[in-house]
Amino acid sequence: MNASTRRIALLGVPLVAALALSACGGKRGELVVDDAVGVTALRDPCPRVGIPDYTGDITLFSAPGRTDSAAIDVEAVITNLRAQCSDGEKLYSVASFDVLARRANTSGARRVELPYFSTVVRGGNSVVAKRLGTVVIEFADGQARATAKGQAAAYVSKAEASLPEDMVKRITRKRRAGDQDAAIDPLSQPDVKAALARANFELLVGFQLNEAQLQYNVRK
Repeated sequence: MNASTRRIALLGVPLVAALALSACGGKRGELVVDDAVGVTALRDPCPRVGIPDYTGDITLFSAPGRTDSAAIDVEAVITNLRAQCSDGEKLYSVASFDVLARRANTSGARRVELPYFSTVVRGGNSVVAKRLGTVVIEFADGQARATAKGQAAAYVSKAEASLPEDMVKRITRKRRAGDQDAAIDPLSQPDVKAALARANFELLVGFQLNEAQLQYNVRK
């Protein structure tokens, strides 16, 4: 677990390993570096979305204190996480996802409510906002599997998620052989790294697990 991950965990996000993230803007906002001309494209200010490790699935047991396979009642996983981002002074990012669930006992119809969280994280370690929601799974009589859809949304200031103009010019300025700083990668400079971190927002989604559920996911 890296230092950034530990800091987020201490701030209340059940994040215990590296993030798996996807950009909501596709490739159009990625930093593209060319050895001859420097950076040729700039990052998308839209928040990236992801599921923190160990929070993408949840297991419910049929008896308190039991965690053996024979006591598994319901298992569910978050999948197909995708995002859309609307431009404006406030970037409105919506993360949609599916929940696939399976139960052991298929007798009778059953309704299962599964809690989930959505968290906005800035700079990799600062929690800006956190919200809780519930996904409802409806099992029909005799049905072992069921699906449901969930959604999380966040507003992020475009100004805060964008790099200052002077920093953009510094990063994207074309450098030619013979220039004094031709061999210096602007992205390696501490102040540039800090500016990129400040402008980086993430919308993270996962099941709201209690400590026992989180530890079960870590062990399995």
